[in-house]
Amino acid sequence: MAALVIGLTGGIGSGKTTVSDQLAQYGIDIIDADIVAREIVAKGSDALNKIEAHFGHSILNKDKSLNRSALRSLIFQHEDEKQWLNSLLHPLIRQQLLDKLAAAQSEYVVLSAPLLFENGLDKYTDRTLLIDIEQDAQISRSVKRDNSNETQIRAIINSQMPRTEKCLLADDIISNTSLTFSQLNEKVQEIHLKYLELAKN
Repeated sequence: MAALVIGLTGGIGSGKTTVSDQLAQYGIDIIDADIVAREIVAKGSDALNKIEAHFGHSILNKDKSLNRSALRSLIFQHEDEKQWLNSLLHPLIRQQLLDKLAAAQSEYVVLSAPLLFENGLDKYTDRTLLIDIEQDAQISRSVKRDNSNETQIRAIINSQMPRTEKCLLADDIISNTSLTFSQLNEKVQEIHLKYLELAKN
């Protein structure tokens, strides 16, 4: 297991994935909660079978994979359904994340999760890194990138912990509202070197 676990988080459109990709290029193991969550509900999985039994066939695509947009719109409209889904998936995701963290071999390991603080995953980390972005920039980037409408993006943002709270909880913050790609990479390199030093100690 790696000597140091870094929790990486940031809201939609913050640049969190860009940061984790850069760290991966430095040879750091990245455990991505979003990827694990997708694996848990892969076609034919027990979790997907339970989701289908609960929500009905309309929650699946023609190829029997999960229709994510249909599920997303459904749970944003019904809090009780969101709670049911979370109670099914969160324990499965959590165990998979812990298994992957235990198997990590790099000098330090990154646990990347958009809901790191909200889901209490920060308790499995030694230090947390927040990629912060102002809300207007967050919305415009997300609308362009995902072809989503602004209302849906705002609903996602409003369902998460406010920026101010995340900033208070995070050990390290990269403010990415106005950074160029190369400037962001410089910041990532700086923090990577810092984490290498911490891992040695």
